[in-house]
Amino acid sequence: MSKVFFQNDYGEGAHPLVMQRLLETNMEHTCGYGLDEYSLKAAQLILDKVGNPNAQVHMMAGGTSANAIALSAFMRPFEAVVCAPTGHINVHETGAVEATGHKVLACDSENGKALPEGVRRVCLLHGDEHMVHPRVLYISQSTEIGTAYTLAELKALRAVCDEFGLYLYIDGARLGSALAAKDCDVTLRDLGELADAFYIGGTKNGLLFGEAMVVCNPALQPHFRYMIKNRGGMMAKGRLCGVMFLTAFENDDYFAWAAHANAMADIIREAMAAAGIAQFVRTTGNQVFPVLTKAQRDRLAEEFAFERWEDLDEEMCVIRFVTSWATAVEDVRRLAGALEAL
Repeated sequence: MSKVFFQNDYGEGAHPLVMQRLLETNMEHTCGYGLDEYSLKAAQLILDKVGNPNAQVHMMAGGTSANAIALSAFMRPFEAVVCAPTGHINVHETGAVEATGHKVLACDSENGKALPEGVRRVCLLHGDEHMVHPRVLYISQSTEIGTAYTLAELKALRAVCDEFGLYLYIDGARLGSALAAKDCDVTLRDLGELADAFYIGGTKNGLLFGEAMVVCNPALQPHFRYMIKNRGGMMAKGRLCGVMFLTAFENDDYFAWAAHANAMADIIREAMAAAGIAQFVRTTGNQVFPVLTKAQRDRLAEEFAFERWEDLDEEMCVIRFVTSWATAVEDVRRLAGALEAL
């Protein structure tokens, strides 16, 4: 019996609807660099859904480059970005932001989410020209450990950003999963009002690649395309992103795909509850973090592929399951049965 993969949500290619549209438009000739009709239509569609007609949308190739390009564009050389210790730019981007010359400052957090008092403490600690000056608060929705900010939490962070003159930047690599979660009270329109910039992740939600960067704050918009080009992020075949995002958003399939991933993760959570398996952190999106014995982990590894997240002690550990738009219900049922049999 072949191994079933729950390692990530980008292991497959792309949703069949996306592949179909790419094939249908394959022989069309368009201009380059994201100025084609598909990219412009996709950008306008996203702006309509965000509800901020003054924002700008830029198609980016991937999450790490999007973060590094945006953050370096938003800061002067002596400025720094604040984030939770588990923030993606702090632990999983190989120093990409630091390589642009900007320090990453970790703040107090809870369940992977930056705390307003933690952000405030970092800002107060950096009070003169002998230290870097905090300029951007980076958060991700969903977070690195699968949790999601509520609307009240986002508003509290917006308030502390306003207090200290910080830009609020949201990494949306798994934004689809966060917004499609059953308990989510945040919308794209909320992000358009609260964030200075954020991106909508396509790589991890049914596209071959691509993220749609939404720059809401007019002060951050001038010459942003220059920075994209300067840092190697401008795609000659930018129309590919345009076609894919247009396909994903014109009938709101983007959120349907994310909702499917979340529903598959719900089956895993239900099986864990039935088997008395604890969650490392409570999630409602497409990432699930069971706490197992290492013996249980090793038994599961014979049949399933997953991420080995963290060793808690000599006996216990945390693993991660990730579901996607392509996760089949029969594969999830198979995993559920294995969990209940542990």
